[in-house]
Order: sequence, then structure tokens, then C-alpha cells
Amino acid sequence: METILSERLNRLSPSATLAMSQRSSELKAQGIDIINMSVGEPDFNTPDHIKEAAIQAVRDNYSRYSPVPGYPALRQAIVDKLKRENQVDYTPAQILCSNGAKQSVCNTIMALIGQGDEVIIPAPYWVSYPQMVLLADGKPVFVEAGIEQDFKITPEQLEAAITPRTRALILCSPSNPTGAVYTKAELEALKDVLMRHERVIVIADEIYEHINYIGQHASMAQFPELKDRVVIINGVSKAYAMTGWRIGFIAAPEWIVKACNKLQGQYTSGPCSVSQKAAEAAFAGPQECVEEMRLAFERRKNLIVRLAREIPGLEVNDPQGAFYLFPKCSSFFGKRDGDRVINTSTDFAMYLLEVGHVATVGGDAFGSPECFRMSYATSDENIVEAMRRIKETLAQLN
Repeated sequence: METILSERLNRLSPSATLAMSQRSSELKAQGIDIINMSVGEPDFNTPDHIKEAAIQAVRDNYSRYSPVPGYPALRQAIVDKLKRENQVDYTPAQILCSNGAKQSVCNTIMALIGQGDEVIIPAPYWVSYPQMVLLADGKPVFVEAGIEQDFKITPEQLEAAITPRTRALILCSPSNPTGAVYTKAELEALKDVLMRHERVIVIADEIYEHINYIGQHASMAQFPELKDRVVIINGVSKAYAMTGWRIGFIAAPEWIVKACNKLQGQYTSGPCSVSQKAAEAAFAGPQECVEEMRLAFERRKNLIVRLAREIPGLEVNDPQGAFYLFPKCSSFFGKRDGDRVINTSTDFAMYLLEVGHVATVGGDAFGSPECFRMSYATSDENIVEAMRRIKETLAQLN
């Protein structure tokens, strides 16, 4: 039988982060000791009070379909969280819960973007943003912000990128892959540009909100004059170490929520019922666990930045949030180890994996081919050993 796939699928690229994780798993299966710094996942366990809420939900027979946008109690808990932590007002009708923040982003793009619509994506970017835009028949428009500007776009860059076809801006702060965090003043400057372009919706990916090393998280939704054009994306994966529970949400104008609800109702319906009760406990329960994990990530960040700056050839900035370091490694391009030549950041990351036995991800996948990404969501001991291996491995290049 002839195998024919849709053009829609053929224009997508596989996830580079998952591909690197798979390659590292293959080497581990061969008995090789690999330190995996490729996947963006907290290494902590889900806090006990959240797990207990899930166990109780099983006992209480939360085993049936939930409403498509999520249980009312969970949506109210999210409303309360947004008011308490972000000082923004929403109603439960403006909340839609999905199977992770990834689906929340995709729902929003699929609901808003059509043939030929342009979506501005600051680069470096999370690998899935442009793929989702392509899936929706839209056109990704990249705005480059390098290490020299701490990976944050300027108002002038944003203004220059907007055209009559621009429909959305995707802004991730704190950022994956760079750890960059926009301050309220920086967001306000971008807001002033957006106010001149009424058709542009802001998709604000705030999933790393609580992993922030510079103080209070700032959101585009905090500006009243722009709030009805902002879609907040968030969830429980990063702050509460709940990646596998698969609960994300959007907070948005009701017309966007209704559109996403219509879409979600046709292909997944509501997210896992037990996970929703766990997420409700996460948002409504004690928050000390969030700060404990944030402090651990900050300690690890300081450690990896110090060690990375001791490696000749790497250019390293000081990330302000999330749990990623995104050093510039282009000084190694053209260097070789025997017959092996480093031409790209993907070559660089594969060299570190296969020779140094440390899994990272090349910056090509993130729209920044001169850099590579390391996740420091791992133990201090793993960070120290990984950086030792990287330093020794890179010293072999000439």
C-alpha cells in the first residue's frame, strides 16, 4: 500500500528536545553513564498534599468525564490564583483547562490563526511555537534577540516586525530556552507598541512564572488597556513538579475561551479528572513547596553559571528565571576532534553527548544556531560532574 501523509504533517519537524532525549536513552541502554540535561522537567517529586488530593479524588470516584473546560472548582481556584498572585481579574467563564500548557498554546493558535496570518515569535523560542503556527496554516515571523541583549526583543524590533497580516505575538517569560525574564517596564514598552496595532493578540506563555530570580512576575495582562487582547498560558507542570499530570490552562477574553472550548470538545474533551483535583489542590493549597523548589533552582543556576564561565570558548549570560542555561558556543564551529568536525550547534550537542556523555540540545532547534541549551533541573552533583565532562571534552577540540 502506498503511504501518503497529509501536507499538514509533512511540513512539521520532529521535536529536537525529545529526539536528543531519545538518543541519550539509547546510549544509557548500552550501559553508558549519561547525564541528561536535555529535557525541561523538574527533578522534584510532586508535593505530598497534592498527591493526597489525587488519592482522595480516586476514592471519591472522580473517574468520569469532566466538563470540557474543566471542573468549576478548578477554574475557580485558577481565578483565585490569578487575583491573589497576579492582581488580574477573571471569571471562571474566562478559564479553559487542557491537557497541559502545550495543548493550551496549540488550542489558542488553532483558534486564532488562519491561512497566511503572521505570528511574531521572538528567537530564541520554544521548539513547538513555529510548528504549531505552521499546523494552523500561519506564517511564523522571527525576531532575533541574541545574548548581547539578554535574549529579549526591543520595542523597535517589535514595531518593525508588525505588518497588516500580523495576528499574534507569542511571548514566553520566563523563557524557554534562555531563562530571560521581561520586567514590568520592558513589558510596558512592548505594550505601548501593541496598543497601536489593535488586531494583534498576545499569547503570554507564563508556565515558568514561579521560577523567577528577580522578584515579582510581570504579565502582559496586568495592563488594563491591553488585557482584553492577552491570552495567559499557564499550568502546574513546572511550579509544582507535575509534568506528568498534564494540566494547563488559558485565561483569556471569553470569546477566545469559547472558541478553544469548541475546538477542544472535538478532539480531547476535558483533561484527566483526577489530575484536575490534584491541580485544584496545587493552586488552592499551601505554596511553601513552590518557594523551596525556586530556591533550589536559583542555587543550581548560580552554580552552573559559575562553572560554565570557567570553560574557555563559551559565552555565558546570567539567566533570570526558568531552569535553563543557553550559552553561546559558536567559537567552536570549524574545530575538530580527529575526523569529527563541529559545524553547527547540533553537531556540538551531539559531540557532548557521544564523547562527553552529557545530553544537551543544539540551539538550531530554538532558532539560535550559535547557542545550545542545558537544563539544570538536576542535582548539584550532576551539574558539577556534567560541567567537568563538558570542559574536558571541549578541550579535545582544536
